[in-house]
Amino acid sequence: MTDLDMSADASIHASSSWAVGHVIPPVRRSIRRDNIDAYRSASGDHNRIHYDEEFAAASRFGGVIAHGMLTLAMISEMMAGAFGSCWLQSGSLRVRFRGAAYPGDLLEAVGSVTRSESVANGRRLSCNVELLNVDNGSRIITGSATVVVGSADMKEIA
Repeated sequence: MTDLDMSADASIHASSSWAVGHVIPPVRRSIRRDNIDAYRSASGDHNRIHYDEEFAAASRFGGVIAHGMLTLAMISEMMAGAFGSCWLQSGSLRVRFRGAAYPGDLLEAVGSVTRSESVANGRRLSCNVELLNVDNGSRIITGSATVVVGSADMKEIA
């Protein structure tokens, strides 16, 4: 995971506009076996599909796969990088897992603003989000995200 400056919300202030169509800066990373093993240890998810080569080879996936929540974290990282503490305080995701990620896959979290509406404490932004396998173009995760950007933050964006 990258270092994020949540106190300054630098990405929000650096953006000239979060208008409909604005592209969220992507996050790109290769999935490595050591990432999967570390996530398995930290999460306590010891499903054999994530570490047992023989078991995984006989599954419908044909090999060891990354945990879904490990891959989903890339989308949340992208949103946190773009919206800082606003994402941490008000962000939500609604997603569908469409495919699996394998060790060695190069993944990219992408998104764009699809709606911006005024709310009492600022603006609620709705975004399309996806996690793509860069190597073969498949969509691993698709969905939407919402975040409220506060009035104080909006002064910097306007």
